[in-house]
Amino acid sequence: MMPKRTGLLTALAALPAALLTVAVAPPVFAADPPAYQIDLTQLNDSGSTGTALLSLRGNALTVWIKSEGMVPGQPSAQHLHGSTDGHDFQCPDDGDDTNGDGILDNTEATVHYGDINISLTESGGTDAGSGLAVDRMPVADAQGKVSYKRTITVGQDVVEHIKDLHIVQHGVDRNDNGKYDFEGAGKSELDPKLPQEATAPTNCGVVKGAAVGSVPVGGVETGGGTADESSSGLVTGIAGAATAAGMLVIARRRKVPAAADAGAVAKTRDAA
Repeated sequence: MMPKRTGLLTALAALPAALLTVAVAPPVFAADPPAYQIDLTQLNDSGSTGTALLSLRGNALTVWIKSEGMVPGQPSAQHLHGSTDGHDFQCPDDGDDTNGDGILDNTEATVHYGDINISLTESGGTDAGSGLAVDRMPVADAQGKVSYKRTITVGQDVVEHIKDLHIVQHGVDRNDNGKYDFEGAGKSELDPKLPQEATAPTNCGVVKGAAVGSVPVGGVETGGGTADESSSGLVTGIAGAATAAGMLVIARRRKVPAAADAGAVAKTRDAA
């Protein structure tokens, strides 16, 4: 039969190795597919806000948008703006109204958020050429809310630079008459057949880059923390426990030789 002390030391010696084996195991919290959150904040004092998610599975990009404060019953042109060649664009603010006419138009804002990369239409083409296809853009409901979801096939450049892109929605009601008209801010600098109210940006949001734990069902869900953070905490805790267990084993081993040396000294004295 194995002595109790020897058995205890054997078990303790094996404990750190087992714990360290768990510590280096692959993290199990990674989102599949990865999703990136966007918080939409108002432009042009529109009061429009929202949340969006971008989810990639291969070259299939799914876009969810939930926004409010839009012009009720009016179409909302919306796009992924930015760059896939390394340029860093960000959302503008109302102070970027360079001509001082009281409205941040799309030309002024494009300097900051970049050209259209993908047009977020409800049907048909999604290239930059569909940027003003207001007949295929989502329409806000009677409460000024927009709900959008579409899966789009994108190029590898978008896949590799998804964090460099961001969402902009367009459409404001400057004269508060419940529609887009030429009286509110004149003609659009993009297309004189459209009122400026229809093309001016109403909100903007950059990709946060934080992986979201689940894909929303029936609405946009927000994530709290990343998979890497959770896994890092787990590994740190386990590694700490392993270190403590290892120190305990060392202490135990030191006591055993000390006791043996004391016994040897006693026998020597008795023999003398």
